[in-house]
Amino acid sequence: MVSSRVIRLLFLCTQILLLIINVNFTDAQLEPPGNSVFQCSNGEGNYTTGSTYQTNLKSLLSTLFHANNNNGYGFYNSSLGVNNDRVYAIGLCRGDITKETCGTCLSDTAKGLTNNCPNQKAAIEWLPNCMLRYSNRPIYGIMEIYPAYSTWNRLNVSTGLDAFNQEVSRLLNGLRQEAATGGDLRKFATGNASIPSSNLKIYGLVQCTPELPEQRCIDCLNYAFGESESCCSASISMRIATPSCGLRYENYTFFDVRTEIPLPTPPAGTAIPGGKKSNTSRTVIITVVTVVSVVLIVSICVYLRVKKIKANLGADEILNTEALQFDLASIRTATNNFSEANKLGRGGFGTVYRGRLLNQEDIAVKRLSRDSAQGDIEFKNEVTLVAKLQHRNLVRLLGFCLEGNERVLIYEFVPNASLDHFIFDPIKREHLDWDSRYKIILGIGRGLLYLHEDSRLRIIHRDMKASNILLDAEMQPKIADFGMARLFDLDQTQGDTSRIVGTYGYMAPEYVMRGHFSVKSDVYSFGVLVLEIITGQKNSSFRHGGNVEDLLSYAWKSWKEDTASNLIDPLLKSGSKPEIMRCVHVGLLCVQQNIADRPTMAAVILMLTTNSLDLPVPSQPAFFMDGGIESSSDTPLGWKDNSGVTRLSLSKSSSVKYLLHG
Repeated sequence: MVSSRVIRLLFLCTQILLLIINVNFTDAQLEPPGNSVFQCSNGEGNYTTGSTYQTNLKSLLSTLFHANNNNGYGFYNSSLGVNNDRVYAIGLCRGDITKETCGTCLSDTAKGLTNNCPNQKAAIEWLPNCMLRYSNRPIYGIMEIYPAYSTWNRLNVSTGLDAFNQEVSRLLNGLRQEAATGGDLRKFATGNASIPSSNLKIYGLVQCTPELPEQRCIDCLNYAFGESESCCSASISMRIATPSCGLRYENYTFFDVRTEIPLPTPPAGTAIPGGKKSNTSRTVIITVVTVVSVVLIVSICVYLRVKKIKANLGADEILNTEALQFDLASIRTATNNFSEANKLGRGGFGTVYRGRLLNQEDIAVKRLSRDSAQGDIEFKNEVTLVAKLQHRNLVRLLGFCLEGNERVLIYEFVPNASLDHFIFDPIKREHLDWDSRYKIILGIGRGLLYLHEDSRLRIIHRDMKASNILLDAEMQPKIADFGMARLFDLDQTQGDTSRIVGTYGYMAPEYVMRGHFSVKSDVYSFGVLVLEIITGQKNSSFRHGGNVEDLLSYAWKSWKEDTASNLIDPLLKSGSKPEIMRCVHVGLLCVQQNIADRPTMAAVILMLTTNSLDLPVPSQPAFFMDGGIESSSDTPLGWKDNSGVTRLSLSKSSSVKYLLHG
């Protein structure tokens, strides 16, 4: 690319200049094998001691660093085992270290990581010179930004902060492009920048796992850049690391400077002439190189500025269409031409099929119906949003297909289907003990917290319900179906719409009646889900004795009468009653009528995991009237507020009884 060649030329000119004036480069200050950071991924589940998975893991880590698993540039990838006992592993060394240093770093990490994360199926560890990760799911070629860590020097720039940030940004932006276009063997770049009006010099390094396509490397580094700007823009040194990429800058040379641009080796015995004539020549050369360098710097700044503007204009487009797009023929082959035998279920916008790719990876294929209410906007919305999200409690989008009238979304396959298949089935529900239900409640909460606060985007799901919660092999929940989700700016708290979409019984009343939605709308839906998981019954058809009641109405009445234990599913034979009642309490706090009284998801997670925390007393929930409502299209849905006044909202008809498309 043009920028790559320009940057290389600039660095070459600068280095020649330094060579002429007798400035010597130093070797990298390769760091000791300490200073490691590891993360055990609890969401991937555990293995038992002596299991086949543990045997495969040990064997894989002992053979991962053989030559046949190495691409020749410090990147190792392999897997071992079949089905649920299959283990995947990736090792990556910093692009400037030697083969011997790389091998030592990764071998030492392999020995320690399983001890640091005993019996856990997935883990990752970063050292200054290498990174190692393993998992029970495919990780090769998948851009992931979670888990991540950051560290920075508490010594900040005292003067010239704007100039400092400008130079650091210029340096890292140039290195990002350099690394991303490095090819499929090594995506790595280093460089340095001098800070104007200061003796400070900054050395930068960026790297992606090399199997990522160019755009996915850029996407990952963009995330890392955003994190660095939010945490440590004034620090004189900083490091951000994710599973797929990382960046670092320091105020000293911490890498092999020869990786910036290789210097031509002068012939043996060649000396730089001295004397008056050589001084004159040196002055001329310095002047020429300086002028050329200034021109090139200005050109690069203009180029990067234009590129940044174009990137901002295209921020809402589908990410990396080339990397994410599947052809229809391969999807037909994977699903046996969308056969009935492969059908997993049908949703509001289409049918979901199970499929298997040629690499034997199982997938879930959501084929949107041609007359679906989900149009191109919703389709692009789901692809764009989900592709940016990385969390263990969110379903992973693998790609999409858009050919002719066919619109298809390809997701990771989650073997245990959706929560409603378990929690509302009396036979399956009997095997869903309290520990499993509590894990599901907490996992859904953490997924929502990520959407609302922890991701770079603030996302309102707008259709949280039992059928949109998928369960993996370890019964860990994964939030799915983002076709109705809305993107907020991080400082935005509420939105309005005239098109009400969602599922009756889970939607907050302010959304149904006035089209107002916010993070508290999702909190309301979460509260309904919590009460459904505890009772094992649908909110719209809760049965107590021989009567059919509204779940929220009955839950509130039971709470007021101090008989809330009646809400506990009779099929729950064990479990901590105080913990169950605490969850009932939290569920009622989430469905309160007053929006401001509902907790945030951060507060919900704290209340669920901290028994010593005193919970506020809930107020009356907002609930829909039960009974006395006809199916006539002229009859409105009724909702009671605390005053007992019935307010009017949407007209009810048979076509919108359970799914409101507006």
